[in-house]
Amino acid sequence: MQAVILAAGKSTRTYPLTLTRPKPLLRVANVTIIEHNLQQLSDFVDEVIIVVGYRSEMIKKFLGDSFGKMKIKYVIQDEALGNADALKLVQKNVKNRFILMFGDDLYSRKDVKNLLIYDNAILAKKVKNPENFGVLKTKDGIFSEVVEKPTEFISDLVNIGCFVFSRKIFDVLEEITLSSRNEYELTDAYNLMAKTNEIQVVQVEDYWLPITYPWNLLEANEYIIKNSKSTKDKKAVIEKYTNISKNVSIGKNTIIKSGSYIEDGVVIGDNCEIGPNCYLRKFTTIGDNCHIGQAVEIKNSIIGDNSNIAHLSYVGDSVIGNNVNFGAGTVTANLRHDGNTIKSMINGNLVNSGKKKLGIFVGDKCKTGINNSFYPAVKIDPSSQTLPGAVVKKDVINN
Repeated sequence: MQAVILAAGKSTRTYPLTLTRPKPLLRVANVTIIEHNLQQLSDFVDEVIIVVGYRSEMIKKFLGDSFGKMKIKYVIQDEALGNADALKLVQKNVKNRFILMFGDDLYSRKDVKNLLIYDNAILAKKVKNPENFGVLKTKDGIFSEVVEKPTEFISDLVNIGCFVFSRKIFDVLEEITLSSRNEYELTDAYNLMAKTNEIQVVQVEDYWLPITYPWNLLEANEYIIKNSKSTKDKKAVIEKYTNISKNVSIGKNTIIKSGSYIEDGVVIGDNCEIGPNCYLRKFTTIGDNCHIGQAVEIKNSIIGDNSNIAHLSYVGDSVIGNNVNFGAGTVTANLRHDGNTIKSMINGNLVNSGKKKLGIFVGDKCKTGINNSFYPAVKIDPSSQTLPGAVVKKDVINN
């Protein structure tokens, strides 16, 4: 069995995190999105064809030419002409029926396998906000049409970017034309295919974790940690007078210093120095080679590799990139005084996160001065620096 993963997009809605890496290399519970999906395919797929474009060399270097027993081939999409164009590029590599998935989101092994009962099938899920998705029209479980972001209610069943197709999909790819966005849209292809071929709609039974905005990484991180077994490497060092809950993963050569308190649902990578006297709260992930200093508190956050959260700092509901250094006394605000949900500027539009608690999103290689305070949902571009004592109210953008 072959699988095709579309991973060429630039993913501007997850800036600043994707200014320095493609979205498939963002991490959840210290595992990249693309690794997670490859793990789900490993039982029943022999070869994976990955369509790459934006920062393609990073994905190729990270994965190489195999993942476990699966072979990996790469196809380059030089020009961003849409997901249907990306699929068209793999036609000569695909032998028979194949799995197709977008490289942005996290899917489940169980749900992908459920698609394989059929020659052609679309994975779907019922959601509370279908107006933000491609809504599926169906009759007796058979797909008839997808309507993109409808203004009036049609259904709460939406397309989530995972399919199984026969090679007949390539025939209709030749017939579709450029959309109003000047792209070749995959939705146009399977709308057309449905006129002559039966496409089954299969509803999610396990999970689908979409990564549309930076804060979606926190939701996925919580889900994966809740549903994973904890591991403690034999070469981890735990000093006396620590309090470490049962469901905590600790990597190789990591040291947990005296006085540290670590709650259930925390993942810590290799070669880290934690503490002394720090407090790691639920659903926090610490990458490799990190230093979490004296009297630091971190809650429900993702900290990238080689990052330093210096003493007397607080990080809550935030995503911090790689090689970041927080000066002493750096504090992230994650709650509005009026109790309203927190909004963030995304591609020039103010987007409601739907969250009452939300911290900051920091790109790679940033440095904060001592005694910095950050307003909720502030985003900081890679390699930015802030001055000592700064109160940062707006996004820090490198032009």
